[in-house]
Amino acid sequence: GRPVVDLPGLGGGGLPGQPTATKAWKIHYRSTTADGAPNVVSGTVIVPQDGRTGPRPLITYAVGTVGLGDACAPSANFPHGTGLEANLIQQLTWRGWAVVVTDYEGLGTPGTHTYTVGPSAGHAVLDAARAAQRLPEAGLSTDGPVGIMGYSQGGQASSWAAELQGSYAPELKVKGTATGGVPADLQRVAAFNDGSYGSGLVFMAAAGQDAAFPELKLDSYLNPQGKALVDFFRQNCVAVDATVGSFKRISDLTTTDPLERPEWQARLNQSKLGRTAPAAPVYQYHALGDELIPYAVGRSLRADWCARGADVQWSTIWVGEHVSGVITEAYAAQEWLADRFAGRAAHGTC
Repeated sequence: GRPVVDLPGLGGGGLPGQPTATKAWKIHYRSTTADGAPNVVSGTVIVPQDGRTGPRPLITYAVGTVGLGDACAPSANFPHGTGLEANLIQQLTWRGWAVVVTDYEGLGTPGTHTYTVGPSAGHAVLDAARAAQRLPEAGLSTDGPVGIMGYSQGGQASSWAAELQGSYAPELKVKGTATGGVPADLQRVAAFNDGSYGSGLVFMAAAGQDAAFPELKLDSYLNPQGKALVDFFRQNCVAVDATVGSFKRISDLTTTDPLERPEWQARLNQSKLGRTAPAAPVYQYHALGDELIPYAVGRSLRADWCARGADVQWSTIWVGEHVSGVITEAYAAQEWLADRFAGRAAHGTC
């Protein structure tokens, strides 16, 4: 088992601004880096106070991009009612489900956040579920049903958790994964965003890869403007990052393009999804008009999973763009997970 350290902080208090009566705890728990070394990750366990007896479903929830600075970590924002996805998480606790929200590697803990490093994020999501089940105060069972959920960066993390679960955490009773807006192929996503609205995310991703794999030496590729931008990203959160980083070209901020280097391509390829079929059923959704993560990237992941025999139910979000997709599809994704927890058969659409 992976021991849990309960921290002062939330310490079993409720969450501000949430109508459901809950208790929440900040935890530090053991996990694993992308290359298999042990690490420690922080997170938040949230349990409804509804008198329920019997096994309570647990959602291990992977948030979308919050930024690289420690102040952006979900656990730093929940006590103040400033968590970006707190309302979506509240919809899960309203159903009587416990939720654990990982901060991911390096977000709220020492070091730089390994943003977009898929295997690290997948480990953090799975180990968060293990940690929540072992937190005595939470009252969860180690053989209770588990669901995995996430969108955008959280789509990558939840999809990686789904792919890794059968080998990394086979004891978890994962009933299904709801994953959306998934950046399944970082090289395709980077090419799509170069010079456009989402270009800041490309440089944040480069900083995240460099944090995980220092031999990539990101700073050696950056010109002074590029170094200043990446240093800014390392300290700040997504709302300001996206604005400051928009419409920048890789060629404007680098002396040579790191994405053309084989060592960078190999590390980005390490985060490519679709090579392993998730053991549990998947509900995958993507906005047709997604301006940050191309719809075709999501469709490719679905095709790869289906070809490997996965049980995938696909949903196209016909109206809206990337950020609205997590909200408009939330109810359908929750209902799908509720069906899995109720023991109903999944109906994949491969």
